Amino acid sequence: MRFLLSARWIGFFLAVVALAVVCVLMGDWQWHKREVRHESNERVEQHLAADPVPLDQVAPVGLKVTKDLEWTRVVAQGRYDPTSQVTVKFSTRDGRPGAEVVTPLLLDDGSAVLVDRGWVPTSNTAAAPSDVPAPPSGTVTVQGWLRPDSGAGADATTPVEGQVRSISSTGLAGSLPYDVRSGYLNLREQTGGTGGLELEPRPDLGGGPHFFYGLQWWFFAGLALAGFVWFARIEWLERRRGAGAASEDDQARETSSA
Repeated sequence: MRFLLSARWIGFFLAVVALAVVCVLMGDWQWHKREVRHESNERVEQHLAADPVPLDQVAPVGLKVTKDLEWTRVVAQGRYDPTSQVTVKFSTRDGRPGAEVVTPLLLDDGSAVLVDRGWVPTSNTAAAPSDVPAPPSGTVTVQGWLRPDSGAGADATTPVEGQVRSISSTGLAGSLPYDVRSGYLNLREQTGGTGGLELEPRPDLGGGPHFFYGLQWWFFAGLALAGFVWFARIEWLERRRGAGAASEDDQARETSSA
């Protein structure tokens, strides 16, 4: 199989090895994402199983809410400010168009926390919903999941005619006359009920597609190497048949000359 030492086959082999290495690295990357997802799910499950804690304990004024705190069950008490309420347009549920309703909750220290009170169906347009249930009046006790701010830019989080496209305390802070705490709450329970709004569903704690994507990339790596062996074998068989045919021709010529 000396043909494997030719420039063409050496180049082919190096290309296959490079492809296989890339596939292995992609598989490792997917496996790492699977492990990160698994660790995140464990943390979320712990948060969901724990008893609610006071908002001041996990998200006091000035503390940025991070991913590590996401889905922590918290409780807060205050008064809703419906005059500063916004809706999050283009929010879908099970394929249905709708909007999230976000209302600041004024706390005793003068600051506020944003509360996503739930989802309301709308027509499939960018227009703000006109029939949003009002929040309870007076002092209410709110229990919800703590969520970090959306990473969307200012164009998505700054209110325009009472609407935003993503929830962010920093994006809304400029339009509010009081300090706003980092992150927001997904409402779960409150004094006076939820007013008919559809609450945020529980987070998806599935493993995602990373396990099968990793196997798929590793399969591609093996397929690339197997393909090289297959093509090399085909070349070897063709050369062998060619050599055999040449030997038979030589024998035939010797026989005829005798």
